[in-house]
Amino acid sequence: MNRWQPLLQLFLARLREFYREPEVVFWVYGFPVLLAVGLGIAFSGREPAPPTVDVAEVPSLATQANAILQCLQADGLTAETHDAEACRQRLRTGKTDLYVVPTPRGFDYVYDATRQESVVARCRVDAALARWKANVQTEKKESSTAHDYKAGQAAWQTNDVLTTEPGNRYIDFLLPGLMGMNLMGGGLWGVGFVIVDMRVRKLLKRLLATPMRKEDFLLSILLGRLVFVLPEMVLLLLVGRLGFHVPIEGNLLTLTLTIFVGAMAFSGIGLLVACRAMKTETVSGLMNLVMLPMWLLSGIFFSPARFPQVMQPVIQALPLTQLNIALREVMLEGASLAAIAWRLAILAGYAVVCFMLALKWFRWQ
Repeated sequence: MNRWQPLLQLFLARLREFYREPEVVFWVYGFPVLLAVGLGIAFSGREPAPPTVDVAEVPSLATQANAILQCLQADGLTAETHDAEACRQRLRTGKTDLYVVPTPRGFDYVYDATRQESVVARCRVDAALARWKANVQTEKKESSTAHDYKAGQAAWQTNDVLTTEPGNRYIDFLLPGLMGMNLMGGGLWGVGFVIVDMRVRKLLKRLLATPMRKEDFLLSILLGRLVFVLPEMVLLLLVGRLGFHVPIEGNLLTLTLTIFVGAMAFSGIGLLVACRAMKTETVSGLMNLVMLPMWLLSGIFFSPARFPQVMQPVIQALPLTQLNIALREVMLEGASLAAIAWRLAILAGYAVVCFMLALKWFRWQ
């Protein structure tokens, strides 16, 4: 017998086994191609979104603030006016990249230098206001209001005010998003993949022969996942708190409840995804299909408010969006349980509905 003949036959047998499973072929080859084409169509040929900039309202400099706003909008930036506290809050929650505070001698740029978007916004805003200053100085016919302000043009100054205190930095915004992402990945992979792996290894078929109810089995998987959630979240919070001084403004019990409700929601989704999948390749593709929209849209790394208004109903319906917002409101804003109750209700609804559907459609083998 040829030394390599057994290896060759085993290799060919594995290939035949693979290609005789159409669903496996689709999720391994077809789905990544469709995904690449879809994302390519969605994101190719588009210019980067303009920075989002706020102008702080200063009662004594209302005319100047309005002129700054018009200048930024004319330069193609997304600009709005808010009071100073609202500007700080929007910067903290990632809804704006930078805000401008008019001063009698010029402008203050308030931003987080650790965020690339904020640094780009600072350059764009400074260039736009420099052009505005040059235009004002060279206008032949000026309004009386502009003339009054022109007297101080030569002494205009810009001042960078960097947000470095805990609660206003990008890391403070990022950590709750990473917690939500971890809950999503753990719920889907830690539940869905385990069930399909048990099905592939014929363990579910053996359990079918026992006097056990289907709901007890699924609940045990879900509750087992919840046990592992707490150490994961405690570790992330400790790293954020001790390593980066990320604040936790809200009640710890409220934060714990938010984490557990989010974990239940994604564990329920994991049960639903895995309830009928027969191959690990299939469940891997399904979980990627479920997770990808939330990766892109749910505000892990930047605020979901950046997306167009027409997309907001879909984005707000995603469970990870509600979880990330709830975590940020509790950790960074000190939100009470009553303030986030409706978000937790949405997550609980996902958990209950997905569990009931998984219970109905689940098969042992």
